[in-house]
Order: sequence, then C-alpha cells, then structure tokens
Amino acid sequence: MKKIIIILAVALLSFSAVVAAQTLDELAEIVRRAASSEGQINQEREEQFLRGRDDQRKLLAKAKAEKKREEKRSDDLKSEYDRLERVLAELTTVLQERMGNLGELFGIVRQSSGDIQAALNDSMVSAQRPARGVFLSELAQRKALPNVQELRTVWSRMVTEIAESGKVVKFNTTVERANGVKEELEVVRVGVFNAVANGSYLDWDSSKSTENLIELARQPPTRFQAMAKDLQTASPGEITAMAVDFTRGQILRAVVQSKTPIERVKEDGGPVGYVIIGVGMFGLLLCLWRAFMLYTTGGRIGKQLKNETANKGNPLGRVMSVYSDNPDIDIETLELKLDEAILRESAPLETGLSFIKVLYVVAPLLGLLGTVVGMIATFQMITLFGTGDPRMMAGGISTALVTTVLGLVVAIPLTLLHAFLQGKSKALIQVLEEQAAGIIARLAERNG
Repeated sequence: MKKIIIILAVALLSFSAVVAAQTLDELAEIVRRAASSEGQINQEREEQFLRGRDDQRKLLAKAKAEKKREEKRSDDLKSEYDRLERVLAELTTVLQERMGNLGELFGIVRQSSGDIQAALNDSMVSAQRPARGVFLSELAQRKALPNVQELRTVWSRMVTEIAESGKVVKFNTTVERANGVKEELEVVRVGVFNAVANGSYLDWDSSKSTENLIELARQPPTRFQAMAKDLQTASPGEITAMAVDFTRGQILRAVVQSKTPIERVKEDGGPVGYVIIGVGMFGLLLCLWRAFMLYTTGGRIGKQLKNETANKGNPLGRVMSVYSDNPDIDIETLELKLDEAILRESAPLETGLSFIKVLYVVAPLLGLLGTVVGMIATFQMITLFGTGDPRMMAGGISTALVTTVLGLVVAIPLTLLHAFLQGKSKALIQVLEEQAAGIIARLAERNG
C-alpha cells in the first residue's frame, strides 16, 4: 500500500512538472530530477525490503525455536496426561470400591433406622419416653451419609430399648379411658409387654400421634385385674404375681374383640339357637320336677317299708292295701290284683320320662337344622361376594357351629338326666314288685 502511494506521488509530481515547464530545458531538468528522485526512492525501497527480509528470517527462526519448545512441551504434557490417566483410572477403581462399601453401609443404616423406628413406635416405652423415633425417621429418609455420632445415637436407642424391656417402671402420663375421657394417671409398665392403671390393663396404640395408652374396653377376668392392682400397690423391691402378655398386646386385643358365650349365642345363634335354648330350659325344668317327685315318692315308700300297716298315701301302701282289703282272697286272684296295682302305680312314676327322651333326641336335630341354615347363609354370601373375603362367610359358619354346639350342650345333659331318672323310677317300681312278691309268698306259705 505504501509503495502504491509513493508511485502515485512520483506520477503526480511528474505530471505537475510537465504542466509547470515552459521550455524544453526546463522539462528536461524536471525529468532528470524526477528520475533521480525515483532512483533514490527505489534504493530506499530496496534497503527497506532487505531490512524486512532479515527481520522475517529472525522471526522465522524465533517461530521455529518456539515451535520446537511447544512440541517438546506437548510431548511432556502428553506423557503427563497419560500418567494422570492411569492414576485416575486406579483412583476411580478405589473410589468405586469404597463408594460401594459406603453405599451398602448407607443402605443398611437407612433400613435399620426405619426398622428401629417402627419397633420403638410400637413399644410401650414410648409412652414414658415420647418422640424417640423422630431422629430415626429423619435418618431413614436422609440422602447424606450419617456421621459417627449419629450412628452412636442409633446404637444408644437400641440399647436403651433393650434395657427398658427388663424393667418394671411407674410413671405418670395421659391415658384414654374406655369412655373416651383422657386422664392423667399413674401407670405401671411391665417391660414392653403390659401397662396397667387403676387395676385396668392398657393397650399401646401407635397409630395415634400423642397419648397412645388407652384402656381396654373389655378387661381380662377378675383375678388378672386383681394382679394389676397388687402390682400398682406393691412397694419397691416387693415381689408380686403378675400376668404378662409376651405378644405385646395381641392377646389383650383378642380379648377385646372376642365374644363372650352369651354374646355369641345372641349374635350367632339366631332363631334356631333360641329354640334350642328354650328346649333345653324346658327339659331341665321337667327333669328337676321329675327328680323332686321321684325322691319324694321314694321317701314315702322308704317310710312304708318300715311300717307293716298299709298307708294309702304312697304307692307301696296302696299296693299293700290290696291284700289288707281282701284278706280271704285266693292266691291267683291276689296276684292279678297286685299286678294291676303295680301297673297303676308305675304309670305316675314313669310320667314325663318319655318326653325327656324326645327332647334330648330333638335337641341335636335342631342343632343340625341350625347348621344347615348357617351353611345356606354361607353359600349365599359366596354367591353374592365370592370367596375373596373370608369375613363375609364368617357369620353363616359361626351360626352353623354355634347351633351345633347348643344342640349338643342341651342333648348331653338331658340324656344323662333321663338315664338317671329312668333308673330311679325302675328302682321304685322294683321295690313295689318285690313287696308284692313277698305278700304272695307269705300268703302261699300260710295256706300251705
């Protein structure tokens, strides 16, 4: 660009010289000066070119030296890169191994924290030591590794729970009574198994957020409640008997949910069950009435045996009066009259026994009827709802079993009572027959 400017300047000067010349000598002078000036310019240009060439050579040599240094540095960096790659691979392997162990440890810590939290929440110790599972709940959901102190805290919670499971502790806390009222009561905790207050057994309900001790709606038998009262009033160090539920409340909950025999008969027996109970009550009353009559008659017959004078107020006296009313009768006629009197007295002694027999035969048949009714109800439930939920079929099966039991419970005692009463009746009739045979023997002996 500079060269072009110089040429243009020379051309411009030449043009201006030609324009300014007045004669040929002036023009020749002007041309000569212009040629001299152009030669000087070319010489300067050549010198400048030579200086630039030397500079370029120096720059080229410098660039080549710089290239060699950079190539050497590149080789060194490549070697270092390869070495670091190998080191990185080794460290990555070690990191993966250690991360695998830490990851496994982290998973175990989270799982263990969740399991321990569930165990602590279900434990009665939480009634005395609330909010024990908050830390464990946070640890089970945390995404960062726990530190040593937190692991020691988990271990401490576990050891504390184990230690508390072997203690009998008395403390005050809020208890929800069976009627729904919450009261501050003195509670005695037997390990992690039972808790009692005011002689009543308590249950630990971990589904609620606070005040989880609740009084059982139905308490165990009286002797177990007496044990609970004795435990509460016992002094420190005193040994007293106590019933312990090692299932941690499952048996007590079953006691609340289970039905008493009366409730089972009312709810599951149905109409057939009431009929069987009515048959049983009627049969029992009939047996008692017949037993009273037989024992009363037996007493009168026993008194008559001690007295030879016939008393018509008892069966034996009426049989003996047949001979006393007919002293001159022959033996054959007397024997017939005595047989007639015995038959007449046997009927009252056996009255009602055949009906009792009918009752103890009918009772199991009614139980079988209830069984059939219950099975019909069960199959109706299966038809409507299928077999997916066994509780839908429990009502019919319970009716079938309860009525069967009721039938057997009524039939077995009635059978035994009938056998006893029948034996007693036959014994009395046998006494009448023996005495009649004795009268005939004495008469035959006298006539002989």
